[in-house]
Amino acid sequence: MPFEPPPAAHAAALWSGLLIILMLLLSVLVTRQRRAHDIAEGHGDEPRLTAAVRAFGNAAEYVPAGIGGLVLLALAGAMPLVVHLAGVSLFAGRVIHAVGLSRSAGTSWFRSIGMMVTWVSYLFTAVALLVYAIPS
Repeated sequence: MPFEPPPAAHAAALWSGLLIILMLLLSVLVTRQRRAHDIAEGHGDEPRLTAAVRAFGNAAEYVPAGIGGLVLLALAGAMPLVVHLAGVSLFAGRVIHAVGLSRSAGTSWFRSIGMMVTWVSYLFTAVALLVYAIPS
């Protein structure tokens, strides 16, 4: 009998793929800044490189657990809508935060909103995982 993925697996695959593309884009932006300023390691006190490194690093801190949550929701039998809500909120939060960080190394509304949306996504995902963890 062939393997049939759970219905929410496609939603998890969509948002995981988009989040990985975001990580790749942020990585490319770091490389561009490194080349532009001829800096192989660290940030060389170059503000644009520092911002690019932090945007990538911050995404690297939040995206893996988020993808893990999406996959576990799909495996636990969550409705596709639940996975889509978790995925779109995480993706939006990470994009908004990266835009804010790339525009200013200091505090900005985009960074704050991006983090709040990311945290809401984390909380939503965590609660959904706990709900789906309870056998019906």
